[in-house]
Amino acid sequence: MPTPFESVKFNRQHVDRTFWVIFLILVGVSVLALFSSSSTLIHKATAQGHNPIYPIAMQILYVGIGVGIAWVLQFLPSWVYRLFGYVLLGLGMLFLLLNAAHIGVTINGATRWVRIAGITIQSSELAKVGLIIVVTHLLSQIKDSESERRNFLWALGLTGVTCLLIMIGNLSTAILLGAVIILLMILARIPWKWWTGIIVAAALFLVIGYLFVEYAYVRPGREMKGPLSRAQTWVNRIDRKLEEHSEEGDAYKITDDNYQAMLARVAVAMGGKSPIGVLPGNSLERDHLPLANADYIFAIIVEETGFVGALLLCFLYLSVLFRCCYASSRYNDYAAQLMMMGLGLMLTLQALVSMAVAVGLGPVTGQPLPLISKGGTSAIITSIYFGMMMGVSREQNQKKAQQEQTIEESMQEVPELNTD
Repeated sequence: MPTPFESVKFNRQHVDRTFWVIFLILVGVSVLALFSSSSTLIHKATAQGHNPIYPIAMQILYVGIGVGIAWVLQFLPSWVYRLFGYVLLGLGMLFLLLNAAHIGVTINGATRWVRIAGITIQSSELAKVGLIIVVTHLLSQIKDSESERRNFLWALGLTGVTCLLIMIGNLSTAILLGAVIILLMILARIPWKWWTGIIVAAALFLVIGYLFVEYAYVRPGREMKGPLSRAQTWVNRIDRKLEEHSEEGDAYKITDDNYQAMLARVAVAMGGKSPIGVLPGNSLERDHLPLANADYIFAIIVEETGFVGALLLCFLYLSVLFRCCYASSRYNDYAAQLMMMGLGLMLTLQALVSMAVAVGLGPVTGQPLPLISKGGTSAIITSIYFGMMMGVSREQNQKKAQQEQTIEESMQEVPELNTD
């Protein structure tokens, strides 16, 4: 087997240009949205004596690094991605274990990051992409009933352990990742009784967990401690969302707990006054919304570009999934197809969840908008997603071209029949 570097051939003939157009448009949107939503970061940098453009320049640098990584990744063969996935899953699980022991970087009461050589890395991001690649590889290796059961159990075990470790610090990411794995099992034609059993068991686990925390800690007013102490925060968020729809709840009352969510709704309402919003650069809520450049950046986008900009952004993310479906339907490399669909599903579903939360359609989750929300690790990991998806598409384009060339050459070698 050749080394990854020997396999790299920077031949742009079979590059998936449609994927690149979608990717670069999202990069452009991320830069524009960053300038429109980073007023609080600029004020903070100025107060600390830093250059006011520093936080924006750093994020643009991370996005630029991500684009470079995606460009290189697309020329690697897909077997390198699978090897890369096992390494990422191992590192991600190791970092998640360290976070569970409260070793790492703690932000807003959650220990989700590790710092290596001055670079802060979100553990769940590594584990997430690694698990998708590993599970798709296991599912693609199913040949008969024996390998089906064995690989399914391996996939289920790795998913269960990874999701439990992620759930300690981030429940929404664990649920989202689990949902993507279930969808991959459906695409891989795993028996319906198996994956429906997983859904029922996971739903019961979550409902029982919610009821336990609600009646054992939240309603008695007790404080939950230990590695799952954030479960009380999750239950409180769900309760606040339920109260908004109850007769007793005041949907328009701003409190310390719902401050960010309510200001995000104000931004969305401001954008709804016109189909094109208040126009880029004219946002008012960016100066008040604490996470305007991160979890709630979509609310600022809606404020400045209205429902026209919101629909266009939704279309861009859905285009990623549509492109994955189109590319997968054209080729016969099952392992690569499944990996591409897994990465596309994760990226698209995360974007839709982030946008839904920003406009008030769901409880607060903390899911960033891929490539657009501020965050160095998130920008680079999202670029890795794109690089691998574009790499699979390029590799399959190249294989198809070689097959067509072989067929054409063989047809030319067929001797003409003498009809005289």
